[in-house]
Amino acid sequence: MGSLESRKMSIRKKKLAAILALEDGSEFAGRSLGRARGVAGEVVFTTGMTGYPQSLTDPSFRGQILVTTYPLAGNYGVPLAPKTMEPYLDEYGIPVHFESDRIQAAGFVMSESCDEPSHFSSGATLSDWLDAGGVPAICGVDTRALTKRLRERGVMRGRIIVDGQEDVSLDSGDICNPVAEVSCDAVKAYTPAGAALRVALVDCGAKANILRCLLSRGVEVIRVPWNHDLRELSYDGLFLSNGPGDPKACGKTIASLRRAFSVGKPVFGICLGNQLMALAAGGDTYKLPYGHRAQNQPCADLGTSRCYITSQNHGYAVRGESLPLGWEPWFVNVNDGTVEGIRSTNGLFSAVQFHPEGCPGPRDTEFLIDRFLADIRSQSAR
Repeated sequence: MGSLESRKMSIRKKKLAAILALEDGSEFAGRSLGRARGVAGEVVFTTGMTGYPQSLTDPSFRGQILVTTYPLAGNYGVPLAPKTMEPYLDEYGIPVHFESDRIQAAGFVMSESCDEPSHFSSGATLSDWLDAGGVPAICGVDTRALTKRLRERGVMRGRIIVDGQEDVSLDSGDICNPVAEVSCDAVKAYTPAGAALRVALVDCGAKANILRCLLSRGVEVIRVPWNHDLRELSYDGLFLSNGPGDPKACGKTIASLRRAFSVGKPVFGICLGNQLMALAAGGDTYKLPYGHRAQNQPCADLGTSRCYITSQNHGYAVRGESLPLGWEPWFVNVNDGTVEGIRSTNGLFSAVQFHPEGCPGPRDTEFLIDRFLADIRSQSAR
């Protein structure tokens, strides 16, 4: 068998050379892992120290090439059933360790990949999991230099090119409306025993942990596609999920949401849901230079001045000055002053740009979900 080091050397020699080429002409050399093929997409970075299985399966990363700034990935493997490489599911059929039923990122870029993970839950290596999902990756990249370039130049399109494999064009990974690709295609109900509240979840690419958080609180969830007519539903409260891409591409969701405001039932949104609520209210959104994708973004509540550490994944933001009468900014990002939450002055509608249900964390703001449910109970009692 040979020594551990000789086995690792043998593994490294099998990896093909690869490069990440950005649209500004810069190139970052490395080695291929996962599926050996070319791919193109918007190149974004995340600063999370852990959670690559959750990040890669997060629908908000749909079609993007994800760069992890943490220098090591794959060290605890991937939590899959041994041999079958199938995800573990809970009693509702929701993936236990992932944020959706598949890898959503178009590609993955890291400094170092661990070929021999060590964790009791690991059923596959990161490379094998990526390969099974048809997703290319590149390791051995100077991700510090790459992240600095993305911060200085802004988000750029890029492509992973693998030695000896067919090349791809920069625009080959374009997706007109990524929300339509990650949303559910039919209405689905999740009903815990003894559920007293019914929440309609508008699925624009909902992370699985949104479902887990609501169901663990005994709430019945009616999950509907992004373009579903909400007038067809009976619900106590409305929840707008996260999702990928430009919120202005979701015109049907925005129109349906405007009609929902007149119903007078509480509405809560996160991430893309925050942007959709602003647009439905008559406000505006814009694209950030490189977005917020991290597990450590500080956000302050403008009402209390209290600061929270939040999990985020978005490339667009709300223009605070565009909010009409009857609406106000709620949270702001302490780093750059961008709006991180909005609410109506009548107390019925609110949304945050960050993830209270953040998985793997932090979950310092999960109490906002409890506040939303309390608002529903209060409104129902009137």
